[in-house]
Amino acid sequence: MKRGKSRASKDDGKGQDEPAILETEDLDRSFGRGPDPDTISLASVTAVTTNVSNKRSKPDIKIEPSAGRPMDFQISVTVIEARQLVGLNMDPVVCVEIGDEKKYTSMKESTNCPYYNEYFVFDFHLPPDVIFDKILKLSVIHSKNLLRSGTMVGTFKMDVGTVYSQPDHQFYHKWAVLCDPDDITAGCKGYIKCDIAVVAKGDNIKTPHKANETDEDDIEGNLLLPEGVPAERQWARFYVKIYRAEGLPKMNTSIMANVKKAFIGENKDLVDPYVQVQFAGQKGKTSIQKSCYEPIWNEQIIFTEQFPPLCKRMKIQIRDSDKVNDVAIGTHFIDLRKISNDGDKGFLPTLGPAWVNMYGSTRSYTLMDEYQDLNEGLGEGVSFRARLLISLAVEILDTSSPEVMSSTEVQVEGVPNISENATGKNEEFFLFGAFLEATMIDRKIGDKPINFEVTIGNYGSEVDDTPTKPKTKKSKKGDGDDEESELIQGSSDEEAMDDGELVSISTTPPMKPVITDRNYFHLPYFERKPCIYIKSWWQDQRRRLYNANIIDNIADKLEEGLNDVQEIIKTEKAFPERRLRGVLEELSNGCSTFLTVANKDQNQAGRTKLDRERLKSCMRELENMGQQAKTMRTQVKKKTVKDKFKQAQNFLQKLRFLADEPQHSVPDVYIWMISNGKRIAYARVPSKDILYSNVDEETGKDCGKVKTIFFKLPGKKGFGPAGWTVQAKTEMYLWLGLNRQRKDFLSGLPNGFEENKAVRGSGMQSSPPISLIYTMKQIFQLRVHMYQARSLFAADSTGLSDPFARVFFSTHSQVTEILNETLCPTWDQLLVFDNVELYGEASELRDDPPIIVIEIYDQDTVGKADFMGRTFAKPITKMSDEHYGPPRFPPQLEYYQVYRGNCTAGEMLAAFELLQIGPGGKADLPPIDGPTDMDRGPILPVPIGIRPVLSKYRIEVLFWGLRDLKRVNLAQVDRPRVDIECAGKGIQSALIQNYKKNPNFNTLVKWFEVDLPENELLHPPLNIRVVDCRAFGRYTLVGSHAVTSLRKFIYRPTDKTVNNWSTMEEIVIHTEPEAAVKKMETVVKLDSASDAVVKVDMPDDEKDGKGKKKRKKGGEDVEEEELDESMLDWWSKYFASIETLMEIIKAQEAEKAESEEREEMDIEGADIKPDDSNMKGAKKKKGKAKDKNKAGPGEGPPEKKRPKIDELKVYNRELENEFDHFEDWLHTFNLYRGKSGDDDEQNASDEDRLIGKFKGSLCMYKVPMSDEMSREMGIDSNMGLFQNIPHNDPINVLVRIYVIRATDLHPADINGKADPYIAIKLGKSEIKDKENYISKQLNPVFGKSFDVEATFPMDSTLTVSIYDWDLVGTDDLIGETKIDLENRYYSKHRAICGITSNYAIHGYNVWRDPMKPTQILAKLCKDNKLDSPQYGPGGRVKVANRVYTGPTEIEDENGLKKQTDEHLALAVLNHWEDFPRVGCKLVPEHVETRPLLNPDKPGIEQGRIEMWVDMFPKDMPAPGPALDISPRKPKKFELRVIVWNTDEVVLEDDDIFTGEKSSDIFVRGWLKGQQEDKQDTDVHYHSLTGEGNFNWRFIYPFDYLMAEEKIVISKKESMFSWDETEYKIPARLNIQVWDADHFSADDFLGAIELDLNRFPRGAKTAKQCTIDMVLNEQDMPMVNIFKQKRIKGWWPFIARDENDEMEITGKVEAELHLLTSEEAEKSPVGEGRNEPEPLEKPNRPDTTFLWFISPLKAIRYLICNNYKWLIIKLVVVLLLLAMLGLFIYSMPGYMVKKLLGA
Repeated sequence: MKRGKSRASKDDGKGQDEPAILETEDLDRSFGRGPDPDTISLASVTAVTTNVSNKRSKPDIKIEPSAGRPMDFQISVTVIEARQLVGLNMDPVVCVEIGDEKKYTSMKESTNCPYYNEYFVFDFHLPPDVIFDKILKLSVIHSKNLLRSGTMVGTFKMDVGTVYSQPDHQFYHKWAVLCDPDDITAGCKGYIKCDIAVVAKGDNIKTPHKANETDEDDIEGNLLLPEGVPAERQWARFYVKIYRAEGLPKMNTSIMANVKKAFIGENKDLVDPYVQVQFAGQKGKTSIQKSCYEPIWNEQIIFTEQFPPLCKRMKIQIRDSDKVNDVAIGTHFIDLRKISNDGDKGFLPTLGPAWVNMYGSTRSYTLMDEYQDLNEGLGEGVSFRARLLISLAVEILDTSSPEVMSSTEVQVEGVPNISENATGKNEEFFLFGAFLEATMIDRKIGDKPINFEVTIGNYGSEVDDTPTKPKTKKSKKGDGDDEESELIQGSSDEEAMDDGELVSISTTPPMKPVITDRNYFHLPYFERKPCIYIKSWWQDQRRRLYNANIIDNIADKLEEGLNDVQEIIKTEKAFPERRLRGVLEELSNGCSTFLTVANKDQNQAGRTKLDRERLKSCMRELENMGQQAKTMRTQVKKKTVKDKFKQAQNFLQKLRFLADEPQHSVPDVYIWMISNGKRIAYARVPSKDILYSNVDEETGKDCGKVKTIFFKLPGKKGFGPAGWTVQAKTEMYLWLGLNRQRKDFLSGLPNGFEENKAVRGSGMQSSPPISLIYTMKQIFQLRVHMYQARSLFAADSTGLSDPFARVFFSTHSQVTEILNETLCPTWDQLLVFDNVELYGEASELRDDPPIIVIEIYDQDTVGKADFMGRTFAKPITKMSDEHYGPPRFPPQLEYYQVYRGNCTAGEMLAAFELLQIGPGGKADLPPIDGPTDMDRGPILPVPIGIRPVLSKYRIEVLFWGLRDLKRVNLAQVDRPRVDIECAGKGIQSALIQNYKKNPNFNTLVKWFEVDLPENELLHPPLNIRVVDCRAFGRYTLVGSHAVTSLRKFIYRPTDKTVNNWSTMEEIVIHTEPEAAVKKMETVVKLDSASDAVVKVDMPDDEKDGKGKKKRKKGGEDVEEEELDESMLDWWSKYFASIETLMEIIKAQEAEKAESEEREEMDIEGADIKPDDSNMKGAKKKKGKAKDKNKAGPGEGPPEKKRPKIDELKVYNRELENEFDHFEDWLHTFNLYRGKSGDDDEQNASDEDRLIGKFKGSLCMYKVPMSDEMSREMGIDSNMGLFQNIPHNDPINVLVRIYVIRATDLHPADINGKADPYIAIKLGKSEIKDKENYISKQLNPVFGKSFDVEATFPMDSTLTVSIYDWDLVGTDDLIGETKIDLENRYYSKHRAICGITSNYAIHGYNVWRDPMKPTQILAKLCKDNKLDSPQYGPGGRVKVANRVYTGPTEIEDENGLKKQTDEHLALAVLNHWEDFPRVGCKLVPEHVETRPLLNPDKPGIEQGRIEMWVDMFPKDMPAPGPALDISPRKPKKFELRVIVWNTDEVVLEDDDIFTGEKSSDIFVRGWLKGQQEDKQDTDVHYHSLTGEGNFNWRFIYPFDYLMAEEKIVISKKESMFSWDETEYKIPARLNIQVWDADHFSADDFLGAIELDLNRFPRGAKTAKQCTIDMVLNEQDMPMVNIFKQKRIKGWWPFIARDENDEMEITGKVEAELHLLTSEEAEKSPVGEGRNEPEPLEKPNRPDTTFLWFISPLKAIRYLICNNYKWLIIKLVVVLLLLAMLGLFIYSMPGYMVKKLLGA
């Protein structure tokens, strides 16, 4: 953005101080008149952009607030799989949660490593800040179903902003670490592999090609964490202490108070504040302080979160508690990156104790607050709300210590009070402001009196009772501080006393505005300028602001300098490198100044830990930056300017980041414009910008300067067009400092005034003035030279505007004439403002005149003119005693960037001069010499000397045709015509008689002549307009296009040396087969004149094939796969190519990282560049490597030796992006109609305004033309310079569309999936492949080709869409892509049919073009007027002066060899771009990846489609049948697993009788994804040693895709599904060991999962089988069952113990045997031990009999074995007892008998 100059006598006679974005310096002119540029010292270069006069500061051009406006975002999450989940035999579900939205994956049964591959999309329409603070949470839930919510295994969370700040806004194939929020001591709970991408409207996603997943199994190396975050994150406590708040707004209006009083009977402060802190998805609240405006909490909120947290901001809100709903009073965000530093000498987040200021809506209380959003932290606050005293500290936890609380619940607890001066000593501050001018007041408020109110915090506010001096001041009078400071300042006692009586005046007196013009008013201040002054008390924390000011100051200078450099590069002026050197020198000087100045006041009261640490880190950073800038300065050369420029921009970002001070001190100043008591518009001035210091570097950039301030509407009113009109423009002088420093507070004002004070008693000489009365004024004439504008905003429905410009200067305004229907007006008009009165001294005005505001409007016949954009300028000033002449006068025209809100809206070419009218009146002014040849009445043209010098140019226009014209006003376009206009001259195309029948023009080339400026940068745009000729001579505008830069169409004759090439020697190029790895070394540098030999390998199939087989037999290389030609198909080629693409991308990334490292190392000798010839060689190498698509040694060694397969080129974007949109001679100009859209009116985006396309081209050159140009034209003079162009008659073409697959489609159904099918539309033909939809797939593989016949030019746009099939209702469009076939067809790159890398007449690589390579080559040579190719013996072909060699034999289907020249011709075609002048890269055989877009969601990708298009003209021989690319059918396999034995299985059961440990073992197995087909062995009961014998066979038939290494399963998702869904799942065999229980659930003992493609080879014996086979896979020999076919061995079962450690829980001896389905049919076997081929019964010990099957046997066994002796002893004892019992029982009777003698 250019701004005019302010000139000064100092140094170079130049100086300026506008905003960095607004200017650039014309270095040429400053050098032009001086000594030789090389001798100019750097100091003078630097001086160009330093501030010379310090009276004025820079206005900011962007007015509209950008924050807070909602945008479209799409967040997509793919959950691929989970691994190492903690828990036994679980059924995991993954929940993806963003904010309040939750989505779940399906449930996978009994596995710790489930595979999902499910894709979720969340759409949001929110402001960026809100969406970036949302927390994205991934959690794994165990056994969730309809009835129970399941148990949480672990979670992972990060905020959306972290994802967005990643490269490409995404994490791809990364592993998220899960941890348990309820138990932080537990460690990792597992990993989820996922992709997360956040896309805002207009972002393009780079989808890395899906590689095979072996390299991503390294979990530790691919964690889902931003760069620089350690893999092991520790737990930490975040302590947020909330002490107290001040200055809360009054929340009661009198009505409310009365109502409350009536109801409740009390009248207290009506606010019940509490503080709420949100962090990482958790909330904590303090207690509520009832009815209190100055609440004291003294509480701390403790969060427990992993450190470093993946959430950037903490949100702190003061809220008012209310029974109905709580409202926010104010919000503050703490950015953790700003209060911590992760470097080596970094520090943990820390803050305070410090006050933070909160801003939000206005303080006057209303029931319905329209600005409530502002209090929530959305958008820029319009008023001070409160300030809050907080501190923050972080403590890293040692989770192993027993005291640690294991939960992450938020806690709240009390903290002791904090001392009064902990945050700094209270000081009295003084704010002074003077309003020098108030203009551009919107006419809506022009009829009421207006005044301005200035507030700082609550001081000066009318609504609040202005706070008085803090009470604590009185007690401090005894301290020595105050007297001491008075002595320093030298002020007398009485002054200080009077000062105490000073009453602040914060508002200007109301005044009625005066009309300026139709739109704006101004306040008639004239010589009397009103002032305000406010005294306030704040903690003295100026040091923070001073340091921020120093850094900002360095950054402003750097930004200004970089803008200069950019402008010099853009306008192609000389020596940008010098300016950059000056900028870097200035930067290193600035850094060293910071180091000396910033270290003061170390022991000031209230310095916090953060102050000390930030100072240290800022000093380190700036010292480092100063060093780097010094080193870079020496490396800046002409060639390296752009690189170094980029690096310097990084410095700028870093400086801006460092300057942002997280701990506030003095609140910002708000200025409100009040009309008739109503607040209309506001301006916010950061207090640091106007803060005074004795040290210049520390002073704020606007302190004691006149600043232009634009007032804006508050809150949402400021969005969109309403916010672009200026509410008022003021010229204001502001000064803020300590009261005791205020003796110079008026020194920066323009001189020549008297102070007018409020008279109050004697001795008031120290009081500030209430107004200034200017006695000095100067009279000027302002001349505004408005030449032209370009690329303006389209404000009318026709897509054009009727622009005029309105120029404001001081209280004057004038307008240019209105030019109808153009976006590129050339006004060529001089506006003269006479008798402009400016107040102040003449010399000051010369250095620093006020700014000029230019607004551009669109005139409407009815209603108000629409605002189209605005820009600022500064005039060049001439005093009456100066000479009008070079170097400063006459001024040059310059481009000024026009802004509309925050968006650029065109450029304006103009010049401005301000001439003082001296004592001699206007007669002394320089005359105005207009061009004599034009008379425009009262309108003065721009004078000679300022207007550009013109030359005659001829512009030739190629009219080809019109395409895709939509209806205009509901009528179809029938007879269109194109009008071309440039600088007032123009030409019309022929009329298209019937657009429907043939939309091409019948006259191809026309030309016109026009006078254009010699300076190419000043060329006016060229306008293309399409009109439709209707009946009765009416014309309707269809659409228009402005070519803003004609430079690319300027004809520049070709270089002689290249043309004259017959003199060069022959260049021989060998294309012989080479070993794949030697590829790069054989490429030699190739200079156009050297006789170099370039070897490029052209594999020769026959030799290759045989060689491989021989080597196989020799047995050197066992791993090398043998290639059977018949096995290969198109897909082999495709997958090989994708692998190559991955390797190339990896190599490029590695190279990029390496070069970045090199840059950072900043090697001194970095600028020694190899000479050009070397460079060419290097480029060649790169090209070759890319063409061949194989990774040579230069791109990282190929890891596996891959079999040699011919490849194609996979482009991971649209083909036209690689080939410059195929506009090599035919350009497409988009035609627009309708108003331009603004950001908030999404409906009118550019796509919607597009009404059609004009195809054609332009060519311009100076006349008379040179000889060789006329020679070139001589061939066909009608065609001008457009020679060799095909005719544009209709042509019939067969279009063959191949669609391979789509990826990452946007889900269209409720279940989060879609049922996609392809639809193709070309002209009238439409194909909907509805019956072949693919069920529930977001990554469908189509593998289809479609043939459509088309007639160019009628059917030239091909639309390929993906629709979602629905059983009922209409099908929804998921996304579509449009391809312009016509440009492809006619392009020199020959995009009709890609050229393969090798020629073959059968097999998977068959040549598919009806023209053979020899015919194509012959045609190319003929078209380009080269001699036809000469084929020589011995495999040579000569084209022009190059000789290519290569093989000459080809094998047909039957293996017979034939002679052929095709290989040679193809070799030439593959290197066609090497030919000088005529060469260009021919499109290779390829697959392109195109984004799918949906008109309903503009700018956001809905997925991608991989495809390619072939076109065959109908007048040529017919092409062969289409290639078969139908998806590979999975191959049927059968896996037979025999479980022979188990050993050392853990014993789970206790015996009821004996307490002995045993287990009832059985083994269960299944293939992943087929849990329902799980198979169990029989049970080996009562194993006492953990040994089990089974001899049991499992049989698993499955379908397998070899190329993708995936099993294919088709099954219905649920009972209600309409059809089967196909899943692709990695081939993994799960084997588990269980303990059978009769009455309770079986117990899970252990498991092993074998990836059939690579699993550890089984151990030979049970002893050798260890847990290492699973834990240290990388050291184990791996096998692949698909190669090995049969394998037997021992494998370990593992499970986790209580401490989550892996332990071995058993071993299994198994045999795996893989057969194809044919082999399986030949030798069938039975499941279990059944026929056929039954296995013998296992020989199990007797214990395994079960007691209820054969109870006697079991009891006998039990008794005999264990309890034999015990039972014998028992029997004996029982017998004895029985005898004793009998004895006792029978004894009495017996004795009686005996006694009685019975």
